[in-house]
Amino acid sequence: MFTGIIEDLGIVTNIKKEQDNMHLTVQSHITSELKIDQSVSHNGICLTVVDISGAHYTVTAIKETIDKTNIGSLQIGDAINLERAMKLGERLDGHIVQGHVDQTGICTSIKNENGSWIFTFNYDDSLGNVTIEKGSATVNGVSLTVVNSQKNSFSVAIIPYTYEHTNFKHLKTGSIINLEFDVLGKYIQKLYEARL
Repeated sequence: MFTGIIEDLGIVTNIKKEQDNMHLTVQSHITSELKIDQSVSHNGICLTVVDISGAHYTVTAIKETIDKTNIGSLQIGDAINLERAMKLGERLDGHIVQGHVDQTGICTSIKNENGSWIFTFNYDDSLGNVTIEKGSATVNGVSLTVVNSQKNSFSVAIIPYTYEHTNFKHLKTGSIINLEFDVLGKYIQKLYEARL
C-alpha cells in the first residue's frame, strides 16, 4: 500500500528486455534505504526490487504490467515518480493507493493558472472506472483531488511544490499517464454493476 505522496524522482539508467519481461534500472536518492524484495511505486506501478548496486536498483515488469501501463514507453534518462510502501502507524497524507494501475490515460490540456497548473486527462470509460468531484485519483503515482469530473475525463490542480518534485513538470499534451482510481469507488461500481 502507498499514499501517493512522492518521495523522489528517479532516473531510468538501463532498460533490458528478457523474453516478455522488462528489467528497469533506476538511480535514486532512496536506493540506500531499499532492500531486495521491497515494493516501490514507479509512476504508480508497484514493482519489486530485485537487485541493488550503489545508487542504482533494478525492478522487473511482467507482460501484463507492460500491456496495462505506460512503463513500456519509458526511455533511458526519463524521470519517474518513486514512493516506498507506507509504514503502519504513520500519517496517511495522501489516500490509500494500491500501486495497481487500472488503466492509462492521456493528458489533453495543461493550463497555467498564475502560480499553479490545471491538468486535464481523458480515459476510456468503457472499463468501468469513474471519478467524482473532490474524490481521489492517482496519476503516475501522485495522490490528487479530482476537479471537473466528467464521464471520461477529469482535471487536477497542481501546486508548485508538486510540479517541481514530481514528473508533472515533464508532461505535455498527448503524454500517456498511469491511472489508479479510488479503491472504494471501484468496489461500489462493481457492486452496482452486479445488481443490474
